[in-house]
Amino acid sequence: MSSVLRTPGPDREPLLAAHYRPISSHLAITPPVSVVIPAMNEAENLPYVFKTLPDWIHEVVLVDGDSTDDTVDVARSLWPDVKVVAQRGKGKGDALISGFEAASGDIIVMVDADGSADGNEIVSYVSALVSGADFAKGSRFANGGGTDDMTLIRKLGNWALCTVVNRKFGARYTDLCYGYNAFWRHCLDKIDLDCTGFEVETLMNIRVVKAGLKVQEIPSHEYLRIHGTSNLRAVRDGLRVLRVILQERSNRRALRRIRRSPLADSRRGAAS
Repeated sequence: MSSVLRTPGPDREPLLAAHYRPISSHLAITPPVSVVIPAMNEAENLPYVFKTLPDWIHEVVLVDGDSTDDTVDVARSLWPDVKVVAQRGKGKGDALISGFEAASGDIIVMVDADGSADGNEIVSYVSALVSGADFAKGSRFANGGGTDDMTLIRKLGNWALCTVVNRKFGARYTDLCYGYNAFWRHCLDKIDLDCTGFEVETLMNIRVVKAGLKVQEIPSHEYLRIHGTSNLRAVRDGLRVLRVILQERSNRRALRRIRRSPLADSRRGAAS
């Protein structure tokens, strides 16, 4: 899946390191890393987002949600090689799906465009992936994480929804509704994203567990949005998240019934 190289000593051939992408003084990798940033009218925040992105990433994919400000021009001035994708539909889920399709890296990192995420943390996500995880999930409530942005009501709602997912799907998450995640490209073949709104993160978290993928939580600190206001609505989007959980639970039960049905047993017997 990946190759990892500790920083070569003086006795190593200089040419060997040239095949790797150094990400710290102790670690280098071969997989190209794509950072996907969904954005709509985030021109004022992008300078804060881009200045924390590490220079060793392979590409930045900006998904523009039909911005009416200078979002695209600012992105190109900050990162000349940025890949700009025009969002086809509406909603964060739709934007991320478009960005994932356009990304060419073996590793894909999701980063919000509001300045709440620290790009310096990407090294922790990538390190988890090259060390064996399939999906590196950011958590504001894991030891070492934190948030400056969540109200008490949102924290309680996130905790309640997270508890339901853990109990119903056998997950061990400390955070559910957080958009800072990273994963190997092959995960997309197993989770089949098909939602358009903020509930996309919950859907991903549920489906990676259902697919049996190895998940590692990464402590992450969420900062306050720097400029503008969020499109997130706690009650509305909380209900959409709950609906996704119930649908995924229903789908899981239906699949179990199919597997246990006499017809399925007879087909398996005929096949053998």
